[in-house]
Amino acid sequence: MPPRRSYDQYCSAARALDAVGDRWTLLIVRELLAGPRRYTDLHADLPGVSTDVLASRLKDMERDGLATRRRLAPPAAAYVYEITVRGRELLPVLQALNVWGQAELGERRPTDAVRAHWFALPLLRNLAQAGAGEGLVEVRLEEGEFHLHAGSGSGPVYGDGPAPVEPDARLVLDTGTCTAVGRGELSVTDAVRAGRIRVTGDGTLAKALRED
Repeated sequence: MPPRRSYDQYCSAARALDAVGDRWTLLIVRELLAGPRRYTDLHADLPGVSTDVLASRLKDMERDGLATRRRLAPPAAAYVYEITVRGRELLPVLQALNVWGQAELGERRPTDAVRAHWFALPLLRNLAQAGAGEGLVEVRLEEGEFHLHAGSGSGPVYGDGPAPVEPDARLVLDTGTCTAVGRGELSVTDAVRAGRIRVTGDGTLAKALRED
């Protein structure tokens, strides 16, 4: 592979941008935090990226130790990309960008794509701020369902679709409420109190949200 472009500056921020500063790289990290993804899945959930650019970024990420590629066992026989421990360390960076970007979110434009699991990062941050504890959370929106691993120290941070096992809590809310949480206008705790988020489940996390 060709050598990685570099700012050639002896600065940790510049070195970090050497690895993740290219367009699409951090959004690929966002997708891989959901667990192993096939190339076609990544392309579908990154509207606007060309196949050439996606393939190039994934190769760069493999080279830089942010992602790995492995072949699934038969009968699947497909390749999936996975985040590495080094790549997972970018979660706080994405969380910080989510906070910083709240002021830029504004109203949804007609050209804006949306995926349900893109709301996962602000919801995870809000659950942590609420002190709800650890657990598996299933979230239902009009756009679809996704699940979160609140307080998880390893493994996938969130995933598309329903929870793979019985969750500790289920949250049902509309997109307007989720958008308000994403913009920083509303906390999960306040939304639950106002009846804008319906919480069900018998897990400790569900009880903490209902009793807060």
